[in-house]
Amino acid sequence: MHVSTAVVERLREHGIDTVFGIPGKQSLPLNDGIDRAEDVRYVVARHETAVSQEAWGYAETSGRPAATIVVPGPGDMNAMNGLKNAKNDCTPLLHIAIETEPDLRGGDAIHETPPDTYDTVVKENILVETPEATAAELDRALTIATTPPKGPVRIGIPKNFLAQDVAVASPANVETPSTERPDGVAGAADVLDGASKPVIVAGGGVRASGAAAELESIAERLRAPVVTTYKGKGVIGGEHPLWLGTLSGSASPELEDTLAAADAALVVGSDLDAVATSHFSAPLPDELVHVTLDANDIGTGYTPTVGIVADARATLDELEGRLGDAAGDGWDGAAEVAAVRDAYDERIAGLLDAEREPPTSVACLRAVRRAIPDETVVSADAGGFRVWALNVFDAYGPRRYVNPGSWATMGTGLPAAIGAQLANPEKPVLALCGDGGLMMAVHELHTAVADDLPVTTVVFNNDDYAIISEEAERSYGLESGAYGWPSAALDFLTIAEGMGMTALRADGVVELEERVAEAVKRDEPVLVEVRTDPDEPQASAFMEGR
Repeated sequence: MHVSTAVVERLREHGIDTVFGIPGKQSLPLNDGIDRAEDVRYVVARHETAVSQEAWGYAETSGRPAATIVVPGPGDMNAMNGLKNAKNDCTPLLHIAIETEPDLRGGDAIHETPPDTYDTVVKENILVETPEATAAELDRALTIATTPPKGPVRIGIPKNFLAQDVAVASPANVETPSTERPDGVAGAADVLDGASKPVIVAGGGVRASGAAAELESIAERLRAPVVTTYKGKGVIGGEHPLWLGTLSGSASPELEDTLAAADAALVVGSDLDAVATSHFSAPLPDELVHVTLDANDIGTGYTPTVGIVADARATLDELEGRLGDAAGDGWDGAAEVAAVRDAYDERIAGLLDAEREPPTSVACLRAVRRAIPDETVVSADAGGFRVWALNVFDAYGPRRYVNPGSWATMGTGLPAAIGAQLANPEKPVLALCGDGGLMMAVHELHTAVADDLPVTTVVFNNDDYAIISEEAERSYGLESGAYGWPSAALDFLTIAEGMGMTALRADGVVELEERVAEAVKRDEPVLVEVRTDPDEPQASAFMEGR
């Protein structure tokens, strides 16, 4: 059997029906095999950086891994950005990298890079040593990628292996390890039973393990306010009376006061990284139960009373059965949440003024949320508006909101939305982008058009890297808008229309709501541009009163 045929067969066997890539001479034997497979879709991106970001968006919003294929060297290195993002977010991807032929290694063959170049941006880096081993190694790579804690796995297949007709070794019958009963839950129950004012911090591990229902049940049992991390946003719905907000620069002092007033915290599915906790400054209580899948996360930023290295869903399920009847009787978590959220809205009231010209991204975010159905899958790029979005833009499901976590790379919004649309063809999909982030992936507008993907892209255009300019002015005395480009203003309607896309302009908040509502109903890719205030306050400084 040809090795390329064996690769495609293994992808199909594992249920991978979508592959993202950019073809090159080195990958053509594999591309040919995919083209012949009627049930595997090959999506051609316009830049390799977008390839891994599209696969990340697919997996983040579906829970199913996608595959990527790139050529050696430049292709592989361009994809590293998205691979590192997926590694930090524990997102399962299969990254197929075409490798330099073994006989040419070390001779500076075209695009050659040492295979170990990629070790630090993936969960595991596998180099196929013989053509006969390819299928078995691909199975091993997928097992590693989908075994919690999940992550991207790179498998390097030399170009000359792909076209060979050899006796491909039968793949090993490897099963993903089952979730074992977690240890330490009795101690966790004791901590929470003894608390009168418990809180919950929920991370992306809750989503990854499919534990949203278990989280909600525990929260209601404890009457505990729930704070999410960047990656946990959406694991409890924005409409739920116990969702307090997100740990971020846009969190209010009142949210932090609630954390400080708590006498115990259950942290589940999070590594409590420095981004989510603002460099470990979030005021979590001393009585702390920390549930995570990586033992090295325990005690990194906070010293737990009980540390549990286990799956979030298994732990929450076991924990609920052990909690006493009086757990959470010390306070009315829903009333606490309502007071904090009311105080937040009061703080930002001036930023929500629909008559303000140009409007703030805060007002625009609220307008977009009102315009779209609850089931819409939303991808938020990195940037100043995203920090605001963490607390002003409600998410209505664990896989209906995706944004980069601690890697915080710009340019993910549109590629991730493309991946999300392919994974969720029955749902509306919308990308939230700033002008700076969209320019880092603007080429993918053409991918959406060429593949007829009905993604709505909303771009908040202020002709500035505003979150950087604000910091430069406030902390370093640079002039206002130091990193903006008002003299070379971007017109995204012209750009989008030049790629064959329908494009709409919104002047102000009211018109934005109308345009977005119209766009998501169209069965085609649409861009909506709105001008926003480059001098609006940035979330962290605003909440700190600076």
